[in-house]
Amino acid sequence: MPCSVVVGGGAVGTAIAQSLQVAGFTVSLVDPCDPQKPASWGNAGHIAIEQIAPLASLATLKGVPRRLLSAHGGLSMPVWALPHWLPFSLRFLAAARPQRQAAGKSALRDLLALAMPAWERYAAVLKQPGLLRADGHFIVWSDPAAAARGRRNWLEADCGTAYFREATSEEYSQLRSLTVKPLAGAIRCVGSGQIADMDLFASAARAGFVAAGGVTIRARAVRLARAAGRVRVELASGRHLDADQVIVAAGVASRPLLESLGHRVPMIAERGYHVQFGAEHWPRALPPVVFEEDATIVTRFQDVVRASSYLEFNTPWAPADPRKWDIIEGVTREWGLPVAPRLSTWMGSRPTLPDYLPAIGKSRMADNLYYAFGHQHLGLTLAPITGELMTDLIRGRAGQMSSQSFDLERFA
Repeated sequence: MPCSVVVGGGAVGTAIAQSLQVAGFTVSLVDPCDPQKPASWGNAGHIAIEQIAPLASLATLKGVPRRLLSAHGGLSMPVWALPHWLPFSLRFLAAARPQRQAAGKSALRDLLALAMPAWERYAAVLKQPGLLRADGHFIVWSDPAAAARGRRNWLEADCGTAYFREATSEEYSQLRSLTVKPLAGAIRCVGSGQIADMDLFASAARAGFVAAGGVTIRARAVRLARAAGRVRVELASGRHLDADQVIVAAGVASRPLLESLGHRVPMIAERGYHVQFGAEHWPRALPPVVFEEDATIVTRFQDVVRASSYLEFNTPWAPADPRKWDIIEGVTREWGLPVAPRLSTWMGSRPTLPDYLPAIGKSRMADNLYYAFGHQHLGLTLAPITGELMTDLIRGRAGQMSSQSFDLERFA
């Protein structure tokens, strides 16, 4: 029976491990169980199949000055982190050229078209039928000019298998009841979804893996040692792991592991922040709401409401900026949202490559080495389909689609 080691215990790593198990592999999952939870568990719970256009685009570039200068723009590029984000930004500029952006959009569209069916299969494997809610999400505005511009952009946008429509009068009424600000516009996405509760998902994914015979190794992988054309995983404890397949799916921690073998991995920690509040006054069945002018998304989970924001280009080890939590909480106050006092805060690092496409493939540096990381804002969305694609790749099957567009060698 093939033996696999998956390095990385976030949403992507656990989905790969589960998929390999279902296919008959013996799997060990290396998870450091870092108290600073990975971006997989701290996000807005949004299954964003509508985001088929990579953020590496001329449209994104045009919005950078406004977002940097606005207190609520949700974009941060600290001066002290310039040595990290400047090289990334130059590669971002190259990826934003129309021809490359169009190719990236085509590849991402094909991948996202498979995401929701893969999530439905994954929820069934985890025996959590209520985990996935395919209820879409709302986008709202308070400024008439911003509403006119935003509505036009989204209603006319190519969103793959999803689409936007105007909010109904009943939906408008429900959204208006949430805020003291007048609403200048509201639209609803049809086709996107959310995870009902992120803590439930995290525990179900880990427990399901172990219940099916998987082994979780609570340790940190520090090195990939190569010998005779193969690699083994070396842990911080000094222990090493040999396997028929080694799959690196460790988010931002994937970079040093793969670069030690000679891969070029121009990845940055694109850090996000959230604040959690009590949920007693927030409608339980309301889908996520995006307050686009303030670059903030608010999601109700089982017992908490989570407000998430920020693209902070930094290093993964830099301390969190508490001002960002205050700004996010300030957005909820300005809108007058019905949330209870602050319960907790979080900051985590999204693993982001300059073209805003993931890296999924087989390494040319070793016969038994594979990788899946760099999913930026779409790690949760793409976790189950990435698991299925990786299993197909390891088994040598054509599978649902080619991963050629996501080969890491595009940065060589």
